[in-house]
Amino acid sequence: MITVTSLTRRHGGTTVVDDLSFTVPDGQVTGFLGPNGAGKSTTMRMICGLERPDAGTAVIDGNRFTALRAPARVIGALLDASWFHPGRSGRAQLRMMARAGGVDADRVDTVLEQVGLNSVAHRRVGGYSLGMRQRLGLACALLGDPDHVILDEPVNGLDPEGVIWMRRITRQLAEEGRAVLVSSHLLSEMSVTTDRLVIIGRGRLIAEGPLSDFAGQAVHEIRCTDADAAVRVLAGHDITADRAPDGLITVNADTTTAEHIARLCQGAGIVITHLVSREQSLEDVFLTATADTTTYRSA
Repeated sequence: MITVTSLTRRHGGTTVVDDLSFTVPDGQVTGFLGPNGAGKSTTMRMICGLERPDAGTAVIDGNRFTALRAPARVIGALLDASWFHPGRSGRAQLRMMARAGGVDADRVDTVLEQVGLNSVAHRRVGGYSLGMRQRLGLACALLGDPDHVILDEPVNGLDPEGVIWMRRITRQLAEEGRAVLVSSHLLSEMSVTTDRLVIIGRGRLIAEGPLSDFAGQAVHEIRCTDADAAVRVLAGHDITADRAPDGLITVNADTTTAEHIARLCQGAGIVITHLVSREQSLEDVFLTATADTTTYRSA
């Protein structure tokens, strides 16, 4: 299990990770979600000992990364597929890492086969596509046959077949008992890959729990001539409504009917221009949860 407790990291005068706590249980895929700049990559780097926290702890099976005697056998990570030396072949890169990590050289061919790069292992990494470098990065992460795995945007650059393959191998790693932490901006992929989610924004925890807690809820969507007034009217009848920055109002369909909402708004002189009931997607839940924490917002 990976356990993050009150983790804090500051870069200059900016707090990138702010008193963050969550767990990554064994045998499950935990999706790590948040807007750009939320602190996901910094958190992963601290778990892997690449950055030192200003406060708090990140431990793997109760130990900090720096205390692990054989870290390659405990945790493997794909954090950046662009760091490889362009003049080395894929096989040479893995052999170098095997020596550095105290891993048996026989594992090199095993992981090359596992990620589908055995036929191009002799080629220089500088000639690899982004998808091929992603596969090589996964091979590096799996080199020590680690107990746990961290993957930062693992499907970036993969074609559709590669995305499906990455999904299957991620699930397989968890089914073998590993704690797997995966970050991605492809929410549709997270909805079919993960068992549970951790959502952060501006370095702080927004929500954590089983995937079932984040999707499948039926909602009413409302647009009207005065969103703020509609929210107040509904609140006056004990109906909780969430208002997005663009004015879209959502109401849990379990709490009331669309007809009741329409009557209340009509009675208050509010004209409804859009009222539809549907099942929320993970994308809907994510955008609502992180609406106030998005650092980079397009016009």
